Amino acid sequence: MGMKTKVALGAVVGIVVIGAVSANSGSGNDGNGGNGGGTSAAADKDAGGSAGKADDAAKSDSGDKGASKASQAEQFKAFVAKNGTPKEKDAVAHVVKIQGADQQNDILDSADVYTDFTGGLMGEGSGPSKLIASAFADWKDSKNGLVTVYDADGEIITNGNF
Repeated sequence: MGMKTKVALGAVVGIVVIGAVSANSGSGNDGNGGNGGGTSAAADKDAGGSAGKADDAAKSDSGDKGASKASQAEQFKAFVAKNGTPKEKDAVAHVVKIQGADQQNDILDSADVYTDFTGGLMGEGSGPSKLIASAFADWKDSKNGLVTVYDADGEIITNGNF
């Protein structure tokens, strides 16, 4: 990847992060009776109650994570095996690891898919990696998600929105 591409990618990521932070900074209580103050407190109360239950469930699952829960890559492969096209199934067979697919907040979601392809952007996995990104978008949904597909050496092959 060239230096200009790295600088441009860094600038885009910086702008997205600044936009996400500024969009969230105006949602607090500013003391002037803003937009639905009572509703916001009720929503926060409900979210806190259900979040506490979800945290308790996550804590109980963390002890036996490997025993009963399939990895993200296994879940993705099972989804594509059930719902994917034959070409997507062939492409997804090269997936070895997925990170970040289980943690989404719809602000800046990012998932990484690692494959056993070689050669980076111009290698053998260029075409199939686009199918992997497309199948990932069918599997997960986010308002602002980005999936990045990497080769065996950790070089970016492609990315796409989900």
